[in-house]
Amino acid sequence: MSRDTGEGELKLDLKSSLSECMSALDMFLNNNFEEALCHLQAKCKDSMYHALTYATMLEMQAMMTFDPQDILNAGNTMKEAQAVCQRYRKKSTVADSFNNLVHGQSLDQFTEEEIHAEVCYAECLLQRAALTFLQDENMVSFIKGGIKVRNSYQTYKELDTLQKCASYVKGESHCHFEGGVKLGVGAFNLTLSMLPTRILRLLEFVGFSGNKEYGLTQLQEGATALSFRALLCTLLLLCYHTFLSFVLGTGKGNIEEAEKLLQPYLNRYPKGAIFLFFAGRIEEIKGNIDAAISRFEECCEAQQSWKQFHHMCYWQLMWCFTYKQQWKMAYFYADLLSKENSWSKATYTYMKAAYLSMFEGQDCKPFGDDEVKLFRQVPSLKLKIAGKSLPTEKFAIRKSRRYLPQNHVPLPVPPLEMMYIWNGYAVIGKQRDLTEAMLETLVRAEEALEGAAASDFRMDDHCVVKLLKGLCLKYLGREDEAKECFKYIHTNEKKIKYDHYLAPNALLELALLYLQQDKREEATKLLETAKHNYKNYSMESRTHFRIQDALLQAKSVPLNGCS
Repeated sequence: MSRDTGEGELKLDLKSSLSECMSALDMFLNNNFEEALCHLQAKCKDSMYHALTYATMLEMQAMMTFDPQDILNAGNTMKEAQAVCQRYRKKSTVADSFNNLVHGQSLDQFTEEEIHAEVCYAECLLQRAALTFLQDENMVSFIKGGIKVRNSYQTYKELDTLQKCASYVKGESHCHFEGGVKLGVGAFNLTLSMLPTRILRLLEFVGFSGNKEYGLTQLQEGATALSFRALLCTLLLLCYHTFLSFVLGTGKGNIEEAEKLLQPYLNRYPKGAIFLFFAGRIEEIKGNIDAAISRFEECCEAQQSWKQFHHMCYWQLMWCFTYKQQWKMAYFYADLLSKENSWSKATYTYMKAAYLSMFEGQDCKPFGDDEVKLFRQVPSLKLKIAGKSLPTEKFAIRKSRRYLPQNHVPLPVPPLEMMYIWNGYAVIGKQRDLTEAMLETLVRAEEALEGAAASDFRMDDHCVVKLLKGLCLKYLGREDEAKECFKYIHTNEKKIKYDHYLAPNALLELALLYLQQDKREEATKLLETAKHNYKNYSMESRTHFRIQDALLQAKSVPLNGCS
């Protein structure tokens, strides 16, 4: 009898802790961030769900700020949460226990609380791995932390197998457990499917494999269920459709799906900063730049306690005004970021200089700033996060070095080149007037280069402008002219002295154009050439992610059936 009571008490504790954590999430989504954290912190030493939720909120903060101290703090807190979860796990070896469970033996070995401890423990490991990914886009540290990742991956696989067993008995809080499994299985499948094949082969050797569609389905099911993990599944899908598919892909996220996922949350939390931010991003991707600007401004006004949300909005506002070629406004947001945010002072200063370089002769420059002085400052602002430099920062520093000599050669269109790195042409491509205006600017830049004195940078600069012109022409439906631009770079790649990233990216863009025309064989050949024939160039990892995404598209259903 006492055993039953004890079990009942454990179940009640699990149920009540889940209920309290969902209340804290509700506070968090209503912009009461500090209140939510205090509410959780009080019990995070004694409850695995309080510990996990508290650490998750700090990780979300780190992912917004990219601040090295926030990343370190989130990592340490997640490690502490993992230790709390460990206390609730079954003491016998997990492999033995699962082996019995999967084969229908000793089903009473696990209490419901112990089974939840397994999924919480795996989630801590997964989130710690996500922090290493945040620090190092080329995935080296992700692989170095392979044991953590592998343990998490294996646990999720085993839990997924377990809950599909006919002999598995669902507990009172099963929906929350199931949501946790869907989150982990979905996150792993989606992430692994996006990785470049050279990394994937290494991971497959130690037992990893990823299926993009299965991952998206698992997350979708997790997002639409009434469970504690529904929010995390939703946020992961929103991040994938609106950011990851752009930064680490070719911009083929499903915006209709993102809107459908976001709407119920926007209805429930009309002033929720997280959801206003994603609403802005969705408008931006659709090409509704003015509507996006309104949403981002609304997000900044909605709360004042977490400035990190403001910084995320400033970054997007900076790009929105870049798309509109309103250089003063874009400069204003780059300047705000350089003063308030510590992610990458070098990148922000580079962007300030880049915008100033686009001002017309008669334009008054803010604060008496001078682009040459700012470009010269960039290399000294280099930052290392966990011993690694940010790829974008390395790119900005390398481009800025040409301003160091007294008789420097100016960059032709630096903000428009950086816009390519962040896949901004896939955004303006939705609006003909923005694309045409951008093309005009690039044609003027090309004419200026024709009349400029000969220099070491001449071919590099011509090829930069050709790449960006080609993208505008593609989105305007002038495909033959676009092809000529991309082929020009390929023909002249041996003459490129500094911007070696242009050659593989020109092949990638030409391949995407062929994919658009359903010429899969030609596209695949170009992608394989881009993947294997070039190395040690700027933003190489990002290009490989995009090549992988394009190869997946080449193997998928006919392109006119894709989103």
